[in-house]
Amino acid sequence: MKALRIHAGPRARQHLEQHGLQPGDVSVIPAAAGGPKGLILGPLDRFIFGQWLAQSSQPVHLVGASIGAWRMATACLNESVAAFERLEHDYIHQSYDLPPGKKRPTAAHVSERFGQNLQAFYGGRIDEVLSHPRYRLHIVTSRGRHLLGREHGVATPLGYLGAFLTNTVHRKAMGAWLERVVFSSAGAALPFATTDYRTRQIGLNADNFMQALQASCSIPFVLQAVHNIPGAPPGAYWDGGITDYHLHLAYGKQLEGSSKMIATSAYPISASGQKDSKLCAADNEKASAGIVLYPHFQHRVVPGWLDKSLKWRHKSTSALDNMVVLSPHPDWVRSLPNAKLPDRNDFTHYGADSAARAEAWLAATQASQQLVDEWVEWLERPDRAAVQPL
Repeated sequence: MKALRIHAGPRARQHLEQHGLQPGDVSVIPAAAGGPKGLILGPLDRFIFGQWLAQSSQPVHLVGASIGAWRMATACLNESVAAFERLEHDYIHQSYDLPPGKKRPTAAHVSERFGQNLQAFYGGRIDEVLSHPRYRLHIVTSRGRHLLGREHGVATPLGYLGAFLTNTVHRKAMGAWLERVVFSSAGAALPFATTDYRTRQIGLNADNFMQALQASCSIPFVLQAVHNIPGAPPGAYWDGGITDYHLHLAYGKQLEGSSKMIATSAYPISASGQKDSKLCAADNEKASAGIVLYPHFQHRVVPGWLDKSLKWRHKSTSALDNMVVLSPHPDWVRSLPNAKLPDRNDFTHYGADSAARAEAWLAATQASQQLVDEWVEWLERPDRAAVQPL
């Protein structure tokens, strides 16, 4: 049974048909929110960052939300293969104390335990992430506005109800409740246009790295919001997947507009702490010319978390013209434990039996080595017929 499916936007598909794909062709790698589903991509991450991209030298933008942000920050560490192996182990074996008679831990407990895990994982190594010579890291978060400006037992549920209803009418209108805030490596321009949604860009540094990463992973009502991140506007920050679930962004589009378009997305912060428009333009020029390589757990690229049930927003758009999506075949997924990808429902399904949950997740990640084997085979002998329209 085939495990891997390859989908590509029209420009990317033309490139694959004419040239195949080389490591030097890639300018952006997105990494989606999706919790445990991201575990299925561990072997691909280790191959792409540990072996394949090492054969090239161009800058690559890594854009992540939630677990995707954790994965992309891990790619920036020295000895990334070992780091990805540890991420997989730590994620699979995470456990939380359940209150008596409850199937779910409290949000306060999950946030505390998760913060401890991040500190154990990145403590003393933040400089490795921030100073990587090639990779430009972009951590996507969602900042609450108005009722969602502070986490509150009554106001927060009401605010998310308002966001849901507003988003149903028009995605861009949800910006009245939540805005996209991207924490970026020093000197890194955003590799996508921001005319789609209310956006801010903040310089990523040692003072705000942990808070930004935890915020990007803070699912509402499952974890607590992270408040008042250093260097960023005050307020409550939540999971980046709320605004950008699968990072359906206009990659490489900024240079196609005016300089005003670039300015509206906020200039990046240079190493000296100053805004640098030259760095912004140069970085965008490189990003606009390359392939967006997207290891994903499904081939559809859903814009926001609140769009999951809005099927008409699951279609491809011109924003993804340069994108190549690598995803598991649904028939192969049904061969995994529980006939599905690992997901957050497994925490409730297995309850206190974390060993059984870990066994199922480990079996799924081991099986996903087949995704790598088939991708390597395609890279060595590109098959046009295997590439489907995105």
